[in-house]
Amino acid sequence: MKIIFHKAFLKSYDHTPAGDQNRLLPSWKLLKSDPSNEFIEPKPAAIECLERAHTKSQIEEIKKHSYYKTASLSAGAAIKCADLAKDGINSFGLIRPPGHHASRDSNWGFCYFNNIAVSLLHLRATSSIKRAFILDFDLHEGDGNINILSPFHDYEILNPDASTEEEYLMIVENALKNAQDCDIIVASAGFDQGIGDWGNLLSEESYDKIGRIMKEFSLKRCNGRRYALLEGGYNSERLALNIKAFLDGFR
Repeated sequence: MKIIFHKAFLKSYDHTPAGDQNRLLPSWKLLKSDPSNEFIEPKPAAIECLERAHTKSQIEEIKKHSYYKTASLSAGAAIKCADLAKDGINSFGLIRPPGHHASRDSNWGFCYFNNIAVSLLHLRATSSIKRAFILDFDLHEGDGNINILSPFHDYEILNPDASTEEEYLMIVENALKNAQDCDIIVASAGFDQGIGDWGNLLSEESYDKIGRIMKEFSLKRCNGRRYALLEGGYNSERLALNIKAFLDGFR
């Protein structure tokens, strides 16, 4: 598994739960201990890549803050994931800040640039990858993903909502079973729905299952092209275990 990561993501960049000093440390250590994972260091996203998803005024506003460099690096990591997945190399972005609440000209919810949108619009501009299924299994709806990508009509977005694990997995399975043809599948991979985290709903087994569902879909429907980008997840120890479970199914 290709893990896109930079040690800058271990440093605190703001005072939100997403930017907490030690949030990604257990995940990095756990994934690093698996010799089958290859870590790749990303570069910051070019301004032209950010401008495909965001207005110039939005970018200039974020540039005024100290978190700009980390946010740009996170978006660059998302682009790297997308480029690998385009060529059939599945990948995971162990990144922060998250992005799915960042809209074209506004942001909230610990997000600054929309990593999913930046990466998919990069593929749209530089390759034949146009249509995508976005599975956003974060606790919160990815309103930024919807705001930026829905107008293109080539992106199908699912934000599952259920009160039990069984219902949640059924929604995911049914949605993918009935999905339109697409070129790639990508996850807004938030783990704050996990047991011991804010949502307290999904187990490690469920995350493994979600990873397997996505893998099977990609192999059958889009030539194996798939990638996932970290969004939420704030119990750092549980986050590490849930990411590993997801990747066990996804790889």
